[in-house]
Amino acid sequence: MSAGSKVATLADPVTPLDNIAGPEHARVTVVEYGDFECPTCAAIEPAVRHLRDLHGQSMRFVFRHFPLEDAHPHALMAAEAAEAAGAQSKFWEMHDLLLQNSRMLGRKHLEEYALRLELDIDRFRAEMAEELYRQRVREHQEGGRRSYIHGTPAFFVDGVIQDVSGGVGPLFDAVAKRL
Repeated sequence: MSAGSKVATLADPVTPLDNIAGPEHARVTVVEYGDFECPTCAAIEPAVRHLRDLHGQSMRFVFRHFPLEDAHPHALMAAEAAEAAGAQSKFWEMHDLLLQNSRMLGRKHLEEYALRLELDIDRFRAEMAEELYRQRVREHQEGGRRSYIHGTPAFFVDGVIQDVSGGVGPLFDAVAKRL
């Protein structure tokens, strides 16, 4: 960024409609824009999980979808599957499975994960066929674009973007400074 340019900030505030882990009144909020087929998102997930475990009730973590469809042909469908699981109160379980299996996100795999999570499979299949959650995913993408996101993973700590291109150290530091 050039001198005088603004730091990217989160365009859309966190609402109860978001996928949230942690208390509403936590001291710090971390928002991730991610893509389930992104190898970097999958690789960084253990560190993100450690950050969440480390700060427990002091931190609220929000995941928003930003599928990079040109590079990741299954990312949009995986995001919809996570939302379908969320409608059955299993968003975070599906989130974890998708990132652990980021190279296996075809329709057959997504249905296997739904079965593993003991979702109502008929409901899951119907919602996927209807693309019921596509608009929600598109809204996340649009919010990401308004926040000047171009790739994944992208993290905001209390609304301010954090550069994790060189590793997660700056993310951990930004959270620690706010606690």
